[in-house]
Amino acid sequence: MTEWEAVIGLEVHVQLATRSKIFSRAATSFGEYPNSNANAVDIALPGVLPVLNEEPIRMAIKFGLAIDAEIASSCRFDRKNYFYPDLPKGYQISQLDQPIVGRGALPIFLSDGSIREIGITRAHLEEDAGKSIHTAYDGFTGIDLNRAGTPLLEIVSEPELYSAAEAAAYFRELHGLVTTLEICDGNLNEGSMRCDANISVRPKGVETLGERTEIKNVNSFRFVEKALEYEIDRQIAVLDAGGEVVLETRLYDSERDETRSMRSKESSDDYRYFPDPDLLPVDITDEMIESVRVTVPELPTAKRNRYVLELGLTDYEAGRLIEDLNAARYFDAVAERGIDVKLAANWILGDVAAALNRDEISFANVPIAPDELGTLIQRIQDETITGKIAKSVFETLWAEGGSVDGTIENQGLRQLNDTSELENVVSQIISDHPGQVGQFRDGKEKILGFFVGQVMKATNGQANPKQVNEILRRELSVLPPTP
Repeated sequence: MTEWEAVIGLEVHVQLATRSKIFSRAATSFGEYPNSNANAVDIALPGVLPVLNEEPIRMAIKFGLAIDAEIASSCRFDRKNYFYPDLPKGYQISQLDQPIVGRGALPIFLSDGSIREIGITRAHLEEDAGKSIHTAYDGFTGIDLNRAGTPLLEIVSEPELYSAAEAAAYFRELHGLVTTLEICDGNLNEGSMRCDANISVRPKGVETLGERTEIKNVNSFRFVEKALEYEIDRQIAVLDAGGEVVLETRLYDSERDETRSMRSKESSDDYRYFPDPDLLPVDITDEMIESVRVTVPELPTAKRNRYVLELGLTDYEAGRLIEDLNAARYFDAVAERGIDVKLAANWILGDVAAALNRDEISFANVPIAPDELGTLIQRIQDETITGKIAKSVFETLWAEGGSVDGTIENQGLRQLNDTSELENVVSQIISDHPGQVGQFRDGKEKILGFFVGQVMKATNGQANPKQVNEILRRELSVLPPTP
C-alpha cells in the first residue's frame, strides 16, 4: 500500500482595517444596509476613475516588515478579467507581476512544541468583490456592493505545509500577526480573513507535486483543518482506487463535513491580466518604509519568547495569550503591577476567559480594569483574602463594578489570620467530630481535608487555609491515642 504525503499551500485574503475603500472614498464599515456603502466608483458608473488610498500601501509595507520580506521599490496594479454579477466592472483590480511584498517567512508553533518556518511567496493588494445574496428573493439573486472595493491583502504561502494541523497552525499564527499589527480586525465571522487552500498528495519520498485542488473561502481555524483532513482522505481514496485527482475548485460544507466540486480551476491566463491604465505604478521610497517601520509593535513571536523566557509562562499559556491581541494587552497591563505573573495568567485564561465566553463579549470589553484584577491578585498574595473569596469578589466586580478593596471591606471578606481565633475554631471542630479524629489517629490522613472543610465552613471561607492546616496537624498530633 502506498504511503501518501499531503502538500498544502494557503492563500489568505486579509481585509485591511481602513476606514475607506482602496480606490474610492466609500466607507468599509460592516453590516450596513445593502449598497449604502457603494459609490459611483464601486458600482462602475461610466466615466468614473479609481483613486488609490495610501493607507493600504502602508499596511502592506507593515506586514512585509513583520515577516522580514522584500518590499518592492515599485509596484503595479493589474486588471483581472472575469464576469460575475457582484463585480460590476467586469474585472478586479489586483497585482500580478509586481506585488508590493515579496518573499518572507512566518514561524509556526506546533502542538508537539516544535517550530517550523513557513515561506511566504508574496503578498499583494487587491479590491474585494461584492456579495451575491441567493436566499432573500424567490427565484432571484440580490447583489450587495457594500464590500466591493474593500482593500484586501492576499498572502500566498509556499507549499510547505504537510498536514491539516500545520495549515490550521499557520492560519492561526497569521491571524495573530495581522491583528497585532492592527492592519486587520481578524473577525472571522464577518469575513475579515478568508482562506483558499491548495492541496495535493504524493507518495512519500517523491519530490514531484501531485495534481491539486483548491478549497475556496474557508473562514475558521477549525474548518480549515476539517476541510483539509477530508480532502486529503478523499484524494488518497481516489488515487488508491486507481483514479486521478482533477484540477478543480471545491467548496467545504461544514454541516456535512465534506468538500464538493464547484468549478474547474482557472489559471492566470484565463483572467487575461494586463496593467490597469487608470492607475500609475506606485513608487515606494526608503523614507516611506522607515516611517512605517517605527509603527511595527512587538510581534507575536517576540512576545511569546518574552512570556516564556522572561516571565516563566508555559508555551501553552503564552500561545493562548497571544492568540488575541486584546488578551495579551490585558495581561501585560495586569502584569505591570508587579504581581505573580503565573497567577495573573491563570486568572486571565481561566476566570476572565470563562466569564467573557459566558457573556459573549471580547477581551476588548473586559468590565474589570487591569489595575483592579492586579489588586485582586495582590490581595491573594498578601493573604488579605483567600483564593475562594477572591472568586466571589471577582464576580461582584464583574456584575456591579467598584473596587477590590472597597468590596472586601463592605462585605467583610478579609481573611482570618488571627492564630488564637483559629485555634479556638479548630478545637471546637475537633471536639465535635471524635469519629473523624479517631480515623486520623488510625493513619487515615486524608480525613484532614474534612477538618479543613469544617473550619472553612465555620469561618465562612475566610480562614487562612495554610494556617488551618498547620494548626490542625499540630492539634491532632498531640491528642492522646484512641482507646
